Amino acid sequence: TMDIVLTGTGSPLPDANRAGPSTLIKVDNCHVLVDAGRGVVMRMAGAGSLPIFLRAVLLTHLHSDHICDLNDVITTHWVMSQGNATLPIYGPPGTQDFVERQMHALEADIGYRIEHHDALTNGPQVEVVELSSGYQFELDELSVSTAATEHAPVKPTLGYRIEHGEVAAAIVGDTLPCQGVDELARHADAYVQTVIRSDLVSLSPNSMLLDILDYHSDLEQAAKTAARANAKRLVLTHMVPAPSEDQYSEWIAIAQEHFSGEIVIGADLTTVSL
Repeated sequence: TMDIVLTGTGSPLPDANRAGPSTLIKVDNCHVLVDAGRGVVMRMAGAGSLPIFLRAVLLTHLHSDHICDLNDVITTHWVMSQGNATLPIYGPPGTQDFVERQMHALEADIGYRIEHHDALTNGPQVEVVELSSGYQFELDELSVSTAATEHAPVKPTLGYRIEHGEVAAAIVGDTLPCQGVDELARHADAYVQTVIRSDLVSLSPNSMLLDILDYHSDLEQAAKTAARANAKRLVLTHMVPAPSEDQYSEWIAIAQEHFSGEIVIGADLTTVSL
């Protein structure tokens, strides 16, 4: 069984009930975290996981809302493993620089803990691998492939397809519809997509909010991609504006106009089991 846990369905807009963007994949004892937004370690605990259980972290892009709690993942992994485990971090070019800067930001804390705990003799051990589109690699029994997505001016950006046996999940991050997303989502059992409601966002008088219209899939576009790729399920996350539970049916109805498969929408820790 592959469990896809929506550990963070929020966005940069602070929300008391929705953590920042992240998704946890669990297959037996192999846990893989995609992105590491606000509150991710708390939500991992709620999902029955912890940073020390992670086989890897995969980053889709370097927007702050997707990576702002990576430092918490790194530090918690380090302390809980007593410095004896390495955390693999995969992401687009720029990931190495970002992680190194995180380490510099944590220098004081790292020094304090090494001085205080005999068990800690060195700082956090991380292994960063920068990926390009079309890259494939294995994480234990999981097969991971990448494709380029479109989120300009953020570039490069990556989406991931994670396969285990006959089961496949596509987690594509923030992107417009594009060839890369179509490739990742093709015949996927679950296609996880950041979505916005362009009809609602466009009503805002805030010019910075209006700017998000040109680099995110809206709900209709996500549904059309799911249909075009012949995915079995469309899983909605990073929803803007965040719906209340009584609005879920409206979002589902809009998507159903373009996609006949299952549509999953919910709160943080919503889980899809494949």
